[in-house]
Amino acid sequence: MSHAAAHPGFLSPTGVEIVFVLVGIATLAAAVITVTTRKLVHAALWLVVALGGIAVEYLLLTAEFIAWVQVLIYVGSVVVLLLFGLMLTRAPIGDSPDADSGNRWVALAVALAAAATLVTVVVDAFRATWIDLDSSVQGSADVTGEILFRHWVLPFEALSVLLLAALVGAIVLSRKAGRAAAGPGPSPAPDETATDGEEQR
Repeated sequence: MSHAAAHPGFLSPTGVEIVFVLVGIATLAAAVITVTTRKLVHAALWLVVALGGIAVEYLLLTAEFIAWVQVLIYVGSVVVLLLFGLMLTRAPIGDSPDADSGNRWVALAVALAAAATLVTVVVDAFRATWIDLDSSVQGSADVTGEILFRHWVLPFEALSVLLLAALVGAIVLSRKAGRAAAGPGPSPAPDETATDGEEQR
């Protein structure tokens, strides 16, 4: 990284920076649609678009390893897990009445506060630094693997256990829903019961 003074400035952006901003806007729009749509299947598909946009952002930052991990794990596994959960729990294909809890304004306020906090922290931490996209190796497999399996092993394994618990929970909920829909077994008809009693006499 080099100091921001060596950069020409924001008034003369490069092609990579322009694409980065455009992809970021598209990713933000897909994320907003994901949390606002009332169709659960559409929300999962829009989540694919949002996660794919993040992968493109990683590619533009020369973090190829993180980008492919984003595609393989999140787009290829997490979204598939969500779709399987929707199928196992027999979620409705159309509008779901349970998708809106009526707390949209509270959720919006929390989201804006979290976004403002995150932006403030990131800008304050990297205010005087600039990433050299031509020679940066921070996203290579060697550096990323060393950091991941040396400093972040426990969160990595905790995430895998969390995903496994979500899958098991979806299976349990689907089995309970199936038993509730089936109901108790059919009771014998009154005429048949009376006939059997007369025959025994």
